[in-house]
Amino acid sequence: MALSSLQSFTLSCRSSVSTNCDNGFSVSVLGSPPAMEEQSPPIISLRFIGPEVGDEEATTSVVSGEKLLRTIILDNKLELYGLYGKVMNCGGGGSCGTCIVEILEGKDLLNERTDAEYKFLKKKPETWRLSCQTIVGDKSNSGEVVVQRLPQKKKK
Repeated sequence: MALSSLQSFTLSCRSSVSTNCDNGFSVSVLGSPPAMEEQSPPIISLRFIGPEVGDEEATTSVVSGEKLLRTIILDNKLELYGLYGKVMNCGGGGSCGTCIVEILEGKDLLNERTDAEYKFLKKKPETWRLSCQTIVGDKSNSGEVVVQRLPQKKKK
């Protein structure tokens, strides 16, 4: 079985660090290819505003696409529920509509509204979301999201 000239070239040139091949080409191997730089995942910064004017603001950052807004709020020990919601929330299942937030900035960094949100928020502003249905980021985007907690209590 005869080797083609390309196979022969490949075999003869792999055997040494630097060699001249029969066809006039010179091949040099200077070491292994450079290692790919490890990229850090995209980050979403969140700023939370309380329902009352003058409420303290809270900030945090999360890896894009890895957490629900409800989880982030509760992990940071921020108030999420009104009086009824504290007692009657569904625990994040999307079946009660009590974890409402308003997205003031950065709504393009969140997932689209889910069916549960369309059901519970059909007469509410487009900026209102159920935090248990809202994924922060999509694993490829980064930026800032500003969240108004308890928008239904907001003083106008």
